[in-house]
Amino acid sequence: MNGIAIAGSILVDKINEIKAYPQAGELTQIQSVMQAVGGCVPNVGIDIKRMRPDLTVKAVGKIGKDADGEFVNDTLANNGVLIGNVRTCDDKTSFTEVMSVKGGQRTFFTYAGASAQFGFGDFDFDSLQVKMLHLGYFLLLDKIDAGDGLRVLQEAKARGIKTSIDLVSENSNRYALVLPCLPYVDNLIINEVEAGALTGIEPKAENLREIAEKLMSYGVKERVIIHMPDVGVCLSKNGLTVLSSLDLPKGFIKGTTGAGDAFCAGALIGIYEDESDENILRRASLAAAAALSETDAISGMKDEKTIEKLYGNIRRKEICSLI
Repeated sequence: MNGIAIAGSILVDKINEIKAYPQAGELTQIQSVMQAVGGCVPNVGIDIKRMRPDLTVKAVGKIGKDADGEFVNDTLANNGVLIGNVRTCDDKTSFTEVMSVKGGQRTFFTYAGASAQFGFGDFDFDSLQVKMLHLGYFLLLDKIDAGDGLRVLQEAKARGIKTSIDLVSENSNRYALVLPCLPYVDNLIINEVEAGALTGIEPKAENLREIAEKLMSYGVKERVIIHMPDVGVCLSKNGLTVLSSLDLPKGFIKGTTGAGDAFCAGALIGIYEDESDENILRRASLAAAAALSETDAISGMKDEKTIEKLYGNIRRKEICSLI
């Protein structure tokens, strides 16, 4: 078996640029409209294919029988991601309407749609035939959170597939839903907010070691990888590895959408190649920098040689001595 399956949320972002956000009952004019794919499957899957065109990437998810679903499938396929495991249903493809004030705030209205119906029954493990399975995002997918995520991970492990997951950040007490899954997770890749919520430990840089150790004690098999804006850490049998983020020049960051997914994509490639923890973090941080160079989630991603040439020599931030 070879290749990586990226499973979970699929949606379309519909970005509407407006002059100002109206008060209730008022009208404002939409100046421009842009559509882009979003969610774990398109963001992570396309990022991996752009970095490593030779690597087999399979999408696993659910869309509607509508124009948005066609747009997602076309975008995935045009980027080399295999779509044979993307299922359809009668609900609409999940989407988010983004109201964006130029140079200012963004407001989001989301429709759960087809992704809310995605679950264990949508997996055909006999035909999937991959080395690794990444499942995301927990806390956004109703059936996955209700127990199907655990079943997916158990089945993958039973078939010898290496597993990884990520989450969405939310202000709730629902993080406990994820804990039963961790003994079936080889690699947990999350940000500091999610890591803190899972463990009940304040997500500060000086607490990252304690947080990672507690997450490993919950049953994670190989690695806990935690990323935050200034630093990434990886805890495994080899100990704790710390790597600071690139010290990007002023004005470099065009947008933060998709940076976490890009970090995840870079980490997954490193894990797939069985690289050292330091190289996994390095790949991930370079991929995140590429994502930050453009406003949307995937436009900044390039092949690994180009990313290395563009960002490989940028100096890194000072590492917090408290980690």
